Amino acid sequence: MKVLVDMNLSPRWAAEFRSRGFESVHWSQVGAATAPDEEILQWCAAHSHILFTHDLDFGAILAASKGINPSVMQLRTENVVPEAMLDRVTAALRQLASELAQGALVTIEPDRHRVRLLPLTR
Repeated sequence: MKVLVDMNLSPRWAAEFRSRGFESVHWSQVGAATAPDEEILQWCAAHSHILFTHDLDFGAILAASKGINPSVMQLRTENVVPEAMLDRVTAALRQLASELAQGALVTIEPDRHRVRLLPLTR
């Protein structure tokens, strides 16, 4: 499983994902810091990466476009350092591997996670 960490999260996330057996890269290593969200989604789709972000705009973009990929995991918490949520996030990555491979929007909160399969419909 390959994970792209968005600019709004620390590059330490990518290192922590790699230490737990996931292929991971931070957006700053592959794209411009000012890239629009659509470019980041396109990169993820083209390179078969799941996007890990703290930005809720990606869910809205997927809904508006009725996109079927890439999968997006959005972190919904104020404390976004890896030490606070790494265990929960990596557990969700492993538990939801099948859904993420198909295309999903996963919201991870401190006490739960939610999954919506793509394309998003009302």
